[in-house]
Amino acid sequence: MGYVIGSVKSLEDARVGDTLTTSKNPAEKSIPGYKEPKPMVFSGIYPTSTDDFENLRSALEKLQLNDASLTYQPETSKALGFGFRAGFLGLLHMEIVQERLDREFDIDIITTVPNVEYEVYKTERGEQKKVIVDNPSEMPDPANIDNVFEPYIKASIITPSDYIGPVMKLCEDRRGIYVNQLHMQSQRVEITYELPMAEVVFDFYDRLKSGTRGYASLDYEFIEYRKGDLVRLDILLNSEPVDALSSIVHRDNAYELGRKLCKKLKELIPQHQFQVPVQASIGSNVIARETVRALRKDVTAKCYGGDISRKRKLLEKQKEGKKRMKQVGTVDVPQEAFLAVLSMDDDN
Repeated sequence: MGYVIGSVKSLEDARVGDTLTTSKNPAEKSIPGYKEPKPMVFSGIYPTSTDDFENLRSALEKLQLNDASLTYQPETSKALGFGFRAGFLGLLHMEIVQERLDREFDIDIITTVPNVEYEVYKTERGEQKKVIVDNPSEMPDPANIDNVFEPYIKASIITPSDYIGPVMKLCEDRRGIYVNQLHMQSQRVEITYELPMAEVVFDFYDRLKSGTRGYASLDYEFIEYRKGDLVRLDILLNSEPVDALSSIVHRDNAYELGRKLCKKLKELIPQHQFQVPVQASIGSNVIARETVRALRKDVTAKCYGGDISRKRKLLEKQKEGKKRMKQVGTVDVPQEAFLAVLSMDDDN
């Protein structure tokens, strides 16, 4: 037992499992059995108040002291301001970090939709390049994308035999591939599926628990990257994209998710003095739309009778004012709108 004093300025430079050797007689290879933890789930973390940005940075640094698997880097969102892009080992790790930020450091945060790491192959100037994407805003232009590969996991679910149907339906709805089913003692069954990890990080575990009354348990391990028909789903407010609401989804589910999201945002975004279109798009193609109606003053209230042209003139004048306001106005998006993406319900 002993200790080593080194001039290490950053704790990120000294990780658990590093091999220490001498400069005069260095080791040829590192001690086997250790490897650097690789984050599998990524999410944006933003303070609800911009004044808490430095406090959030300090909190993440302190968390990293006893959790070397947590990674983060600064990022900026047009809608949410300054924040961090954090990488986690899995869903439980992400929930623990969020809970510790709240309890230990008393920081109110907003988290964006959890994402996984995709491998995107694109053609640029006649050459094919591989790009690692963990943020929807970094997704290349659809015209340049050749193939997209997503991570798959092997999920083992242990549940009472009474709930085999709901569990299998949930896995099939999440693009799962059936592997096997093993009956155990005391009326319990182990069901194994191969699932896209992107379908698990969203709300899979919550739905699994609710569908089995809390009796099911989930364990999973990474398998490989597989080719998938994936697209970036953008949300546009007043024809302006909101990067914090963008997500990478399977093409077959894009229309349904876009329609639900537009409907939810229509309820949450407050009325403005001008009409606010809420659109979901894939590239330049709009696949769903809802409209937040404008606040409107009854300009004809002072007209008691008289020629109809007088009322029409007042309405046309109001219409022109609304049109100018729409061109220069900005849309205020409440925090509940960003949280709506995390609480999308298939029953809505």
